[in-house]
Amino acid sequence: MTQIELQRLRIIALETRKRVMNMVFTGKGGHTGGSLSSVDILVALYFHALRFDPAKPDSPGRDRFIMSKGHSAEGLYCVLSRAGFFPDSWLSEYGRFGSRLFGHPTMGVPGVEMPTGALGHGLPVGVGMALADKRDGAGYRTFVLMGDGEQAEGSVWEAAMAGSNYSLDNLVGIVDYNGLQISGKVDDVMRLSPLAERWAAFGWMVVEIDGNDMGQLLAAFDALPARPGSPTLILARTIKGKGVSYIEGQASWHHKVPTKEQYDLALVELDAQIAVCAAEAAV
Repeated sequence: MTQIELQRLRIIALETRKRVMNMVFTGKGGHTGGSLSSVDILVALYFHALRFDPAKPDSPGRDRFIMSKGHSAEGLYCVLSRAGFFPDSWLSEYGRFGSRLFGHPTMGVPGVEMPTGALGHGLPVGVGMALADKRDGAGYRTFVLMGDGEQAEGSVWEAAMAGSNYSLDNLVGIVDYNGLQISGKVDDVMRLSPLAERWAAFGWMVVEIDGNDMGQLLAAFDALPARPGSPTLILARTIKGKGVSYIEGQASWHHKVPTKEQYDLALVELDAQIAVCAAEAAV
């Protein structure tokens, strides 16, 4: 991975954040904070790690990705669009009557493997996909992005137990660990700490990274499986609302629409960050 390529992905992530802000602002709704925190993870997956053909979204050999934290659909839609699964024009329909893009992912959207939104369902289905691959010898991998608040769901831990029981080293769980959920700090609602040790106790190989650091994300995905014979859990520590100063670290922005002034400020801030990345890439 060259420095130029790394900066290219960072710029894609920043441009994706602009798209997310536009979707939420024009659509008058959306899960802003969690979409922004997970953008770097999605960009690293779709523009580096995942094997897929957007022209053949149901190709049997494709890697599978499940957005278990389906409430952050805006980020996923923006990345799927840029990756070529559907036209950019679909994004402008978000929030309007007749739109093909709902507030949570649905099977009618090319590239979406399963409808999500009811938390705790993504990893159990991912275990099934990974087990099917092992038994069929198809050679694909399954990635599941979960929220940290989602870790309070019992079905997550049933799936975690099954993943290690069946030695699914073709399964990768990712936790967008931004520490906040709609009702406040995650640990105040249901204490997760020490989350890494809990996953390790269930037989997963845990890799802890800065989930907003593109270099660390790429390195983690390039090193898969982290331990042959075991599923991998990437504990990605992120900042809710990453990239927009007045949203960062604010639980109130879990689901919130910016004013025109706030929207304009977000674009100014993100454009400034893009300019910095472009300048660094040119050095």
